[in-house]
Amino acid sequence: MIILGLNAYHADSSAAIFKDGILIAATEEERFRRIKHWAGFPSEAIKFCLHEAGVTLDQVDHICIGRDPKAKFWKKVQFVLKNVHKKNTLLTDRIKNTKKIASIENELATLSGLSESVIRPKIVNVEHHRAHLASAFFASPFNEAAILSIDGSGDFTTTMIATGKGNQINVIDSVDFPVSAGLFYTAFTQYLGFPHYGDEYKVMGLAPYGNPVYADEIKKSLKFTDNGLFNWDEDYFANATQIKLDYSTHVADTSTLYGKKIVEVFGEPRKAGEELTQKHKDIAASVQRVCEELIFHILNHLYKKTGLKNICIAGGVAQNSVANGKILENTGFENLYIPSAGHDAGISMGSALYVYNHLLKKERAPAIYSAYTGSKFSNDEIEEFLKGRNIIFERLDDDKLFDRIVDKLIEPGVVGWFNGRAEFGPRALGARSIIADPRNPKAKELLNSKIKRRESFRPFAPSILNEYTREYFEKVEEVPFMEKVFPIKKEKRETIPAVTHVDGTGRLQTVRKEVSPRYHALIEKFRQKTGVPILLNTSFNENEPIVNTPQEALDCFLRTQMDMLVLENCVVERK
Repeated sequence: MIILGLNAYHADSSAAIFKDGILIAATEEERFRRIKHWAGFPSEAIKFCLHEAGVTLDQVDHICIGRDPKAKFWKKVQFVLKNVHKKNTLLTDRIKNTKKIASIENELATLSGLSESVIRPKIVNVEHHRAHLASAFFASPFNEAAILSIDGSGDFTTTMIATGKGNQINVIDSVDFPVSAGLFYTAFTQYLGFPHYGDEYKVMGLAPYGNPVYADEIKKSLKFTDNGLFNWDEDYFANATQIKLDYSTHVADTSTLYGKKIVEVFGEPRKAGEELTQKHKDIAASVQRVCEELIFHILNHLYKKTGLKNICIAGGVAQNSVANGKILENTGFENLYIPSAGHDAGISMGSALYVYNHLLKKERAPAIYSAYTGSKFSNDEIEEFLKGRNIIFERLDDDKLFDRIVDKLIEPGVVGWFNGRAEFGPRALGARSIIADPRNPKAKELLNSKIKRRESFRPFAPSILNEYTREYFEKVEEVPFMEKVFPIKKEKRETIPAVTHVDGTGRLQTVRKEVSPRYHALIEKFRQKTGVPILLNTSFNENEPIVNTPQEALDCFLRTQMDMLVLENCVVERK
């Protein structure tokens, strides 16, 4: 059985394809379009997935869309009637988007050459948050677990709690739009002068530079409820009817979400590019603290309600790796699983899994611990490309290659590493990575200013051989997708300053040999030469989506100050 899952006309549009429940390919449209958070129809991602599965669209049994216009229909009607006399920007945008969702049959017909009448019976709509729940639970190793989906909004829901058992998901409760943990965090992100969609991670990175002295004041904007969910004080946020969630230009566009009371309480908002003061850093720390408290509030009630020891989490707020790293010690849960694409790109994967497992009641596949489901290029293809560009290169076997790379890192040098299938999700996990020596105290400044060209306060991540985690980190958990931040042991922080954030933490990736054999071997070679089983790892890009092809990797290498480019076994060095 072939199932194609889509996230379409929503931020981070994507496609994923499964054969008999096994994930064959998954990728975001932005990797092809080269526009971050692309929100249009994922035509290129669909073509890629069909090619990787070796099928045509007429051979696909079900096409699953992570969006259900019928979900919470009467809630939507009540919202419209309650606000019927107000100017309703949100309603206008949603009507436009609903029309696009309805046009998917036409888009797929144009893409495939099939008639809409052939495509129509294949389409299954899956509610946004149910797709998130499925992306986490059905990909997890747990037969039974509590599940949380928490983000900005989708299908008039912002948070959904559930349980999963076997191949079934049972929804317990949800929070309706506009009350939202994601929009709460975004509102303060905008207030702090980070206006772009997806900038929330900047606040998370800034938070350790401040103290949460405003946490009590910020917490007044939310109302933690006795049922384990939450509400909010609407005076702190924009009027719900005026919220703009527009994807018409294929780029997610969100209006100003903070309200007059945030300005009254905290003063004038920071303008983009304005100097960051200690007050801004303290507000960031306070927002992060309150967000964590909200997550723990929801999860502790969910634990008491279900009595389950396993928890699966997805949704945009599940990308908050700082909070994720604190969940097990602040709740009753013992085991945690978060997918590699916990954000909206994961909707494609989740909608397909929901149909296959929950609706069709098929047996679940093994747990997913690999995010390597994207593009791949052979050494022969890369050689042909480099020769066509008149680029001088060497092709080395793995032993000589890893020696050469490690020697370059130790110099110290910065290496672009393009290896195997690209990752599905926002994190580089050793397939499309820029790597450096974590012992180099100047590496962070060099990468931020001359290669990534981004804010100086943003940290870099350590990829560590799984078997050495206990030696360097105060906690030991599986972290295959760089989805958790843990404290680094105090005695190790001076050893790896380039991946130690200002608060002594690191957003780690635990690298397993059976999942990432070449990346594991490279780190092991670095360990043999330096005694340190860690590489600094950041995404292979420069203010753009992560590179997807050898050409994009070469272009990024040439316009930055990287010292070496490695495309599979082909090495390009800057002379």
